[in-house]
Amino acid sequence: MNNYKKILAAIDFSDYDGIVVKQAKHLANQLNAELGVIHVLDNIPMPDTPYGVIVALRDESGDPLLEDEKNRFNQVCDSVGIAPANRWLIWGKPQEEIIQLALKERIDLIVVGSHGHHGLAALMGSTAKGVIFNAECDVLTVHLKDNQ
Repeated sequence: MNNYKKILAAIDFSDYDGIVVKQAKHLANQLNAELGVIHVLDNIPMPDTPYGVIVALRDESGDPLLEDEKNRFNQVCDSVGIAPANRWLIWGKPQEEIIQLALKERIDLIVVGSHGHHGLAALMGSTAKGVIFNAECDVLTVHLKDNQ
């Protein structure tokens, strides 16, 4: 195993986020590594905003949908003690933004969740698959089961 110093957990606001973040936190603790969390906003409208914009978590946006997303994201991060400087809420295409942030922040390991339903095509969602095949760092997938 590489000597991972910076780990990034990618979450998608599914019911499994807690599992992914807790596994990443456990690994970060074992390796004495820094842990960050990213969520990419791809499901709410952000008019006149280019992809790749990092959303300010402390500033009030006035947009109720965005404020709900920010609150949800901060709750997940707070639940495992992620430092505010290691939280990234970014608007864009998940696969692309996760990979770009990992490069920018010199991440050693990305942790993503994946489901195993039927065959290789269903093994991972398109975001997890894209991150695995395109990231320049290692990627750890946390196998997620429907009954977890």
